[in-house]
Formats: sequence, C-alpha cells, structure tokens
Amino acid sequence: MPRYFLISVIILAFINQVEAQTSQTERDSIAKLSHADHQLMLQKLGIESLRPGPSGNPSAPNAANSDESKAKQYKEVPDPLVFENGSPVQSLEDWARRKKELYGLFDLEMYGKTPANLPQVNWIIVEEKDSLIGMQEFRYRKLKGKVDNSSYPAIKVEIDFEYGVPKNTKGRVPLVMEFGWNWPAGMRRPAQQGSSWQEQLLQEGWAFGVIIPTSYQADHGAGLRAGIIGLVNQGQPRKLDDWGTLKAWAWGASKALDFLESDELIDQEKIAMEGLSRYGKAALVALAYEPRFSLGLIGSSGAGGAKLLRRIFGEQIENLASSAEYHWFAPNFIKYAGPLNQNDLPIDAHELIALCAPRPLFISVGSPEVEGQWIDAKGMFEAGVLASPVYQFLGRKGLATSTFPPLGTFLKSGEIAFRQHEGGHTVGPNWPYFIEWAKKYWK
Repeated sequence: MPRYFLISVIILAFINQVEAQTSQTERDSIAKLSHADHQLMLQKLGIESLRPGPSGNPSAPNAANSDESKAKQYKEVPDPLVFENGSPVQSLEDWARRKKELYGLFDLEMYGKTPANLPQVNWIIVEEKDSLIGMQEFRYRKLKGKVDNSSYPAIKVEIDFEYGVPKNTKGRVPLVMEFGWNWPAGMRRPAQQGSSWQEQLLQEGWAFGVIIPTSYQADHGAGLRAGIIGLVNQGQPRKLDDWGTLKAWAWGASKALDFLESDELIDQEKIAMEGLSRYGKAALVALAYEPRFSLGLIGSSGAGGAKLLRRIFGEQIENLASSAEYHWFAPNFIKYAGPLNQNDLPIDAHELIALCAPRPLFISVGSPEVEGQWIDAKGMFEAGVLASPVYQFLGRKGLATSTFPPLGTFLKSGEIAFRQHEGGHTVGPNWPYFIEWAKKYWK
C-alpha cells in the first residue's frame, strides 16, 4: 500500500510542480482566455448559465455524491443494439450501420467531428541510439511529427513521439503506446519504485511508445485557437460540432501509428493504446475511433471516459462542461449542463466501449481509499457490463460478471477486463496484470 500511495503522491507532485513553473500571470491569462471562449460557446448555444458541478473535495459543502444508494437516479440507458428508430440490431450488417449511427451521435453531441481534410504529417527522426532501462537494452528513437501548415503558416504544430524496441529482437514485436506527460525542463523525474512499465514491456520482448498530447494540442480552452484544432480552423473559434481536445489527442496517436507502419520491427497487428485520467479518456476515444489499435489499457478515465455519465456519483457532466474542461469535448456537449442533463444525452460511456468491440480492453482503476471516489470505479464497471452484449453479439465475451468485484479481483476471462488495484490515481499496479492478460491476444 505505501508504495502505490507514493506513486499517486508523485503524480500529484508532478502536476503541482508543472503549475509552479508556470507564472501566476500566465495561469491567469490562460484562465481568462478559456473563460472568454467558454462564454462565446454559451452564446452560440443560446445558454445564459450552467449548473455548477460538485466538488471533488469530500469535505466541501457541495461535495460530489459518494453514496451508492443515491447514484442510480435514471430509469434506463441507451441500448447499443437498438437503432435510434427503435428497431433491433439483428445482423452484422445491422451492427455496421448501428456503429455508424453511434459514431455520428458521439461526433455531434460529445467528442466532435474530426475534420475531413487534415494536413499531412512529416515525421523526422530527431535522435536514434541504443539505450538502457534497468537491465533491458533497447533501440531508442525520438521523433518530431511536423504538421503541414502551408494553409495557415501563423500556426506551427509538431507532434512529440518516442519509442523503444528491445535490442537484438528477432521478427516483429508488439508495442504499447502511452499518452504521456511532458516533464518540464530542469525537473528531475522521481525515482521509480520497482520496474517501470517500459522495463516490464521490454522484459516481455515488447516495445513501448510515448506520445505527448500537449505537444500538438494544449490542455485548456485558451489553446483551442492554436495546435491542430486552431490550425485547421485557421485561428478561428470552433463551430458547435467541432472536435475537442480528446479527439485531437486521438488523432495524434493515429499519426504515430502511420509512422510505426514504416518500422519493420513493429508488429502492426499488435499495438495497444494506454492512458491515465484525462489521457485515459483520450485512450478510450483513440481505441474506439482507430481500428488499428488492437488492445486498450484505460486507466482511471472516469467521466468523459469509461464511466456512465447517467450515474450521480463522483465527477459529473457539470464539471466536464465548465470552463476548466469543456475544451475536451465538442461545444454541443456543454448544453447537457443546462438546460439539458445527462439523461437527455443520446449516448453514454458503454456505447463508446461497444464501439471498440470486438477488440479487447482493460479497465483499470485505483482503490477508493487511496484514489478517492471522484473517478467512480463502479460507474466504469457498469459501463463494461452494459457494453458486454455487443461483444457477445460479435461472438466474444465481455465482462466475466455483472457483480462489482472486491478490491484486487482480476476479471480477465473476457474481452473486457477489469481490476481495481490497491493504489491511487495510477495504472502502475495493474501493468503486470495487463501484460498477463494481453499475452493471450498477442501470442
């Protein structure tokens, strides 16, 4: 327990140090610009005010609900195997049409539409060398994906991506790509407790990759007129169904896949996507929209990711639609925090998971005693349960049970795996379990 608690403390310390390296003036400017853009979206939607979101502080007067008896205030959830007109999905052809319908709903109401004519990305190898993690030797590559900005030279966009392949490998190897954090210059990374996830993958003879989402799209509303979103919009505000940051981050991961197709040491059929927290949300979006990812490790993604939004537990739509988080989504999504609510949303998280089917995914979450209740572990589990009929329809197995398991239980027999580890806001303790589970698919 102390070791996994330390991991969570390290992550929080990292976030605090990043904020500390940004001046108060810069933070105020980002907040002011984000608020202004958020207000512009409200005007476009014809909304005067939004419902305030609950607090993640359990001691606050408006603390988020953590009482399970109050969580289910909805009567039904959308059925992924029923068309919007009420007719059932009865064949594989039907499912293909239903998937298209679901993608359309997620694009319009939640994550936004990915632009049709996105600029090309030219990958440049910045550094290539032999390196070492622990006792594992590997070939290291650092790359820059230079995005063609000839249509609007005022905005420059580059994708930071690096990966490592076991040295002296024979044949093609699997790779796990992570949405990673950008460590500020001069900041020393904390000492690793035990083997890092990269070392564990290398020990299996697998490769690892890290893509930095904020290198090509900032994580705040002030950055929406820059980055890949700003480049495509030529510095103008978003339309109501334009893509948000989660979709943009997923786009970058797809571009990294394009480059990996040129590496003869990488098995293109065995590439997984992994992310934690907001990057867990992005990892699930990437898995749902990019069929080239064969597996997903979705860490503590919570609301906007794998958690059922209809549950009144932990983080809510009102939080997601605020000026601090609205940029992750299409502007249209804001309206579900006023005048509409979560029950008016025509889709929910289980249908995003269903769009990954029949590909396997692992839902990872920490202990409520360490990570807290904000993430809503049960809400993510229930989304997995509700997505399972789609896996079964496609001849696969979803979650092994519909009963929420005790802490530490590893549900691994189906294509939807689930484990609530004993640590905090981290994937760390679940990496060995993911690797064990992934082996049966990456034989």
